Amino acid sequence: MHNNEKELEKYISGITGIDHSAYAAARERLDSLVKPPGSLGRLEDIAAKLAGITGHIYNAVDKRCVIIMCSDNGIAEEGVASAPQSVTYAQTINFTRGITGVAVLAKCFNSDLMIVDVGVNAEVNHPDIINRKIRKSTWNIANQPAMSREEAVTAMLVGIEIVGDAHKKGYKIIGVGEMGIGNTTTSSAVLCGLTGLNVDLTVGKGAGLSNEGYEKKKQIIKNVLKTHEPDPHDPIDVISKVGGFDIAAMAGAYIGAAYYKLPVVIDGFISAVAALVAARLTNLAVQYMIPSHASYEPGYAHAMKELGLEPVLMLNMRLGEGSGCPIMFMVVDAACAIIRYMGTFAEAAIDEKYLENIKGKESFLIDETLTCRA
Repeated sequence: MHNNEKELEKYISGITGIDHSAYAAARERLDSLVKPPGSLGRLEDIAAKLAGITGHIYNAVDKRCVIIMCSDNGIAEEGVASAPQSVTYAQTINFTRGITGVAVLAKCFNSDLMIVDVGVNAEVNHPDIINRKIRKSTWNIANQPAMSREEAVTAMLVGIEIVGDAHKKGYKIIGVGEMGIGNTTTSSAVLCGLTGLNVDLTVGKGAGLSNEGYEKKKQIIKNVLKTHEPDPHDPIDVISKVGGFDIAAMAGAYIGAAYYKLPVVIDGFISAVAALVAARLTNLAVQYMIPSHASYEPGYAHAMKELGLEPVLMLNMRLGEGSGCPIMFMVVDAACAIIRYMGTFAEAAIDEKYLENIKGKESFLIDETLTCRA
């Protein structure tokens, strides 16, 4: 085991689960508020989860940021993406200009960006971009493994380091995003490598592909998996053979969030696959994850099922970048507000005895075919 792998193991072994007593206390508080039990749905779940993460019933997420891991992927040489590889560099710079999707949403919702170059295929010299470049682009996985095992671990350690910096700066919640042409291909390959799922079930059209390009993309991923035979029981092996520097660094960010006890928001498909990599390294990491929107990519639902999580928002988004995170930060804000500011039945001078017979799910569940969730 290389020294950097020992360092990664140190962080993983240092992760502990959430504070179950704080979680239970938050649930008790939520049940005492002046409302039918559970009627604020996922907001109540999020408020309780935050309590478990921080150890405090009352929380604020007023200082927040999206960490964006930027890297190129050698597989782009195979024409699996509609955009040229140069877009990775262009958008990495554009994040700093505040004109990308995630940048505009972050500004709208008072969130910061931490932009990290872990493998952009160009010289990136900008004061607002953190340089942690492993090297310029991964190798083309159609021909050889994406990276060495040591490079994969180094990228993960970058993710942990960046989250550690965010923690030192006082951020209360983080989101995980990315930029890298070709990374829906690598994400699909990683998902299939970890789970054994059929490529036809997990691969989408990414930022847009013709039907011919889509079939080509699926066949390339099938060939890649057959050639490299990633070990599903070894997430680092999977990342190093068919992944990307961005996915590895994002996986590290989830490990870092669990280690530093920070709530971390999952964006879309690529972010969810990176979360699954982290979960396969330690399932405790999932306790610190908060999903945001349901990505349009077909592999997203499979990744979330593996994580045991469900998205909160249904917006038909498929941009990536971490664009769902600032929107979700505001939902988390709302969860913090209800548990802190809503009154109890006692404070509202309402006798809650009338609720005794309607506390079970059977009191509000109906035939789901009659609801908008069907």
